Amino acid sequence: MSVHSIGKMHFGLVLMVLAALSMSGCTTANFASSSAFGGKRLEVADISDKGSYTAAGALTEARSHFRNNNFGYSAAFYKRVVELSPKDPEGYVGLGASYDMLGRFDLSDRVYKAMYKLTGATAQYYNNLGYSQMLRGNLSAAYTNFKKAEKIEPDSIIVANNLQLLADAASSISA
Repeated sequence: MSVHSIGKMHFGLVLMVLAALSMSGCTTANFASSSAFGGKRLEVADISDKGSYTAAGALTEARSHFRNNNFGYSAAFYKRVVELSPKDPEGYVGLGASYDMLGRFDLSDRVYKAMYKLTGATAQYYNNLGYSQMLRGNLSAAYTNFKKAEKIEPDSIIVANNLQLLADAASSISA
């Protein structure tokens, strides 16, 4: 794949992500200003006034905020999960994904390193790392990680969907 076609694919992917976010109810203005597209970073929410939580309670809150595209809050609650239950891989998965959605790749990189130490080279690890790279516009790295995930878990619908997202972006550009 040439550098020119990767650049075209990156532009198409950016357009697809913006369109998907606008359809999902997330405001494109907030996401477009995140570091993924060169603007200011979105912040992790302060939950210090939210009371104390058990790991299970924080996980419930984190999942809910992530589903509702409240990534600042989901990051804060997933961080609480990791603090309260440092051996729980789900906390790391959610924290990394929340940081990715905030465009805080500096933080998600640290989370993925910790996740690798905890879980090793799992399909979920490579899939999430691939998605992180896709959000950054590193499509070649995204593809490589998705293929590693697919090799480990060939029947994963999530990995197949992410590979299809890359393929659709490439075909929409060349059409």
